[in-house]
Amino acid sequence: MELDWDWLRPVLTVPYVPTLGPIHPDALGPGLFAEVLAVVGTGRFLAHDKDQRWSPEKDERVLTAEIVHRPGLTLIPTLTRRGRGCVKLHHYSTQAPNLPDLLDTAAKIAADHGAQTARVLWFQTAAQAVPVGAACTRVQLKQFTHDEVPQAVVRDLREHPEAVVATFADFAKQMAAVGFAFLWDRFQAGRLDSPLLTLTSGNRVVGAIGPMEIMKDPVGAARLLPQYFGVLPDQRGHGHGRTLWRAAMHWGQANGAAYQLLQTELSGASDRLCQAEGLASLGFILTASTSTDAA
Repeated sequence: MELDWDWLRPVLTVPYVPTLGPIHPDALGPGLFAEVLAVVGTGRFLAHDKDQRWSPEKDERVLTAEIVHRPGLTLIPTLTRRGRGCVKLHHYSTQAPNLPDLLDTAAKIAADHGAQTARVLWFQTAAQAVPVGAACTRVQLKQFTHDEVPQAVVRDLREHPEAVVATFADFAKQMAAVGFAFLWDRFQAGRLDSPLLTLTSGNRVVGAIGPMEIMKDPVGAARLLPQYFGVLPDQRGHGHGRTLWRAAMHWGQANGAAYQLLQTELSGASDRLCQAEGLASLGFILTASTSTDAA
């Protein structure tokens, strides 16, 4: 199936592409959507797909037969088989979504494909009218346009003495919900080649951001990929998050990145930090979910 760019472009209020996520506005174009559709069912990654860091095969794919595409409205569903399966229905329109109907549609598609979870994503230029039970994240753009300040107290995990490195196990356990248990497993297995920046206090790791990686985007610009980022609950309020963030930004610029794109939970700690650090807001992604009876 081909998507008509004259129909699609007016409803792309936030630069977000199914299976790829947020995209720099300069990289958004009809060719990118065509590339995503061209690899459906192949398991291949596009050269600029950040997900290839974690898996040898692309899991999420567009369900082309279920696309709705007309002037003023485009619905693009995707399917991932991870866990017990999830269908995401991406709603592109300048009009507010009929959420109950969209959730019903997503649930039917999910049930047809044996997926347990159905999710609707829609996009707004302002954080307003967020329904009860829906999640809202902000798409933020950091452009490296001036010298970022190094943070001498932040070091790659591998640069610490073994006794300090060992404390990352407890840090990862406490911060498992934001992905650090996953990173620790990869680190121990020798499958994490990129820097993992850490901050210590009392010879233990209390905060981390990483892995630090750069990948070219669809138009060849170097982007710093999103990182896992967190500080232990009992260590918050001391500026550790800002120190780690600035160290990561210095690493990105020093290694040739032109920009970074992030998604942050609206009004969460990372969202407030990024806004205070002057990142540009590119819009908001709202998400609502339901379950199906699929096994």
